[in-house]
Amino acid sequence: MEAPLLDVRDLVVSYGAAGRERRVVDQASLAVAPGESVGIVGESGCGKSQTMLAVQRLLPPGGRIAAARMSFAGLDLATLDAESMRRLRGTGIAYVSQDALSALNPVMTVSRQLAEPLIVEHGMGAAAARIRCLELLEQVGIPAAEARLASYPHQLSGGMRQRVLIAMAISCRPRLLIADEPTTALDVTVQAQIIELLDRLRRELEMALILISHDLGLVAGVTDRVAIMYAGKIVETASTAEVFARPAHPYTQALLAAIPRLDTSLGERLSPIPGLPPDAAHRPPGCSFQPRCTRAAARCAVDRPELKPIDGAGHLARCWIPGEPLPGSHVSTSAPSLAPAESAREAAAKIAVHQIRVHFPVRRGILRRASGVVRAVDGVSFEIARGTTVGLVGESGSGKSTTGRALLGLAPLSAGRVDMFGVDIATLARSHDGLPRVGQLVFQDPYASLNPRMTVGETLREVLEVHRIVPSGGATPRVRDLLDAVGLGTRVATQHPHRLSGGQRQRVAIARALAIEPQFVVCDEVVSALDVSIQGQIINLLQDLQRWKGLTYLFISHDLSVVRHISDRVVVMYGGKVIENASRAQLFDAPRHPYTHALLSAVPIPDPHVERRRRRGTARLDSPDPTVATQGCRYQRSCPFATSECSRDEPPLADAGRGHEVACHHWRSDAVRAALSNMGWKAAVA
Repeated sequence: MEAPLLDVRDLVVSYGAAGRERRVVDQASLAVAPGESVGIVGESGCGKSQTMLAVQRLLPPGGRIAAARMSFAGLDLATLDAESMRRLRGTGIAYVSQDALSALNPVMTVSRQLAEPLIVEHGMGAAAARIRCLELLEQVGIPAAEARLASYPHQLSGGMRQRVLIAMAISCRPRLLIADEPTTALDVTVQAQIIELLDRLRRELEMALILISHDLGLVAGVTDRVAIMYAGKIVETASTAEVFARPAHPYTQALLAAIPRLDTSLGERLSPIPGLPPDAAHRPPGCSFQPRCTRAAARCAVDRPELKPIDGAGHLARCWIPGEPLPGSHVSTSAPSLAPAESAREAAAKIAVHQIRVHFPVRRGILRRASGVVRAVDGVSFEIARGTTVGLVGESGSGKSTTGRALLGLAPLSAGRVDMFGVDIATLARSHDGLPRVGQLVFQDPYASLNPRMTVGETLREVLEVHRIVPSGGATPRVRDLLDAVGLGTRVATQHPHRLSGGQRQRVAIARALAIEPQFVVCDEVVSALDVSIQGQIINLLQDLQRWKGLTYLFISHDLSVVRHISDRVVVMYGGKVIENASRAQLFDAPRHPYTHALLSAVPIPDPHVERRRRRGTARLDSPDPTVATQGCRYQRSCPFATSECSRDEPPLADAGRGHEVACHHWRSDAVRAALSNMGWKAAVA
């Protein structure tokens, strides 16, 4: 066998003083061959990033490394001096971090940041470095590359910033590229482009790739091998095809069951993993996954399993009872729809959005005079029946969040009207506490929306007392009921937000929204930043609360697999306009608009066989500038079927039958429909 490029044996990363040591990585072993692509998957805090930071010797202060072996291309990484290690980073091992905006220097142009390693490491002159920078930007697929060289990071979109970061990483032609959650917080189409870019560069530059992710679906199509980490240990490793076809460890099986998928039955309920990963300072004596495992035996609580072969094909698992899922394990089973039974009888009661526009003035100069306008929402209409969920999807900048805020009176309408269950929101806003009592908003980032100085109990008590839900001094029983309703115990009432996990904070945010008993809740990207297992818990909670309380939801997301699972209808937005509006079955079975097809083709399916034979849409350009009035169809610059009619006339939202609306000049064309069906997600699954 070929000697591994990276060889790590029994790596231990610890923090804290002796006697209070916290092992965040516990005897992890990993080997990566030249040119190989390896995925490292697990929940937040499992040790994925810490393992790769230790390999590069970039641990934060206080971190200590111990390893039986840690070598790269024959070099002992543990004993290299600081200068040799610095030179190895970039030329040997390159790193792409999760947050490109934080990783890039905000006061340096793109060209200056790209040129720095070329000048320092390769001794290039300024002119030669600029030519090489231009080549790098073109190599990572940035349009108008020469103009982007003079841009600052804040002037680029999230996808472009991530491409710049990748260009910097490959500038010195490394032999190993480590990509640490490179697509987190990116739109699903940009996410697909970044993953395909990394795979293409790996093949073109003949380098190895380590892709760190919490999403098994992302690694399915581009990795040769997968390592699953939990509580600082690698609990399963095998070829990608083997892990997805025959997962042996209960944790791997649970991760796969928790992912909402496009290719599963609409009636299936998610199976989130109960509980949370153990704290590094208080791990159980036996198997770390034992407290969350439904197949655990008595031995699992006492003896710690070793990584052992499952078969002769290099499939290893750290489990006393590996194998097929047992009855009662986390495997999705069919469940009835959780939409309340009375919804059909109350179809007349609805939220009606009539041609709303939300424009913000652009002000410049000392006198702050208006010099233009941002058309964030530009003529949007749809309806939400009482007790149902409408999914609002689209990429960043499409106007989703602004639309949701406009429905709650948090973004002033420039034109149009919103009827909240038969009452104009302008009338509700004039009444005392009228609009907040009808509708509430759950934010994407619960930590930013919760007061860090107030305990959970104080946060909920304040809402109850301000809106006079309970008499003064009588809030404690109601706080207890709210915490029980969202699956949190009363002990959480005394905790501050920073002491809670991301999933617990999101549950608190939901409890706060429910405190005043609203009829309507806007959920704005409430699961986008959560681990896949916690994401499933929150989705199931929202569905249970809807069935119990008859709530009406506007569920805003860019992830169509999640939207498919929770929504009754789906509204697709692009450039501040609705371009498609249909029932869940209609939209996912027969989407009419090319943009909807592009979104669906970008959603990863956790099946390597499917992912590697999918045909995706062509690379898209950026969304239209909301400060510039657009003539014709807003998607024309990115649409492969655009004609002169598209550039001249804006398509109206036309009825495609059975309540399915689409804004496209060519949705009736047989040629267009045939071309789209060949690249759709169903074509790969069939």
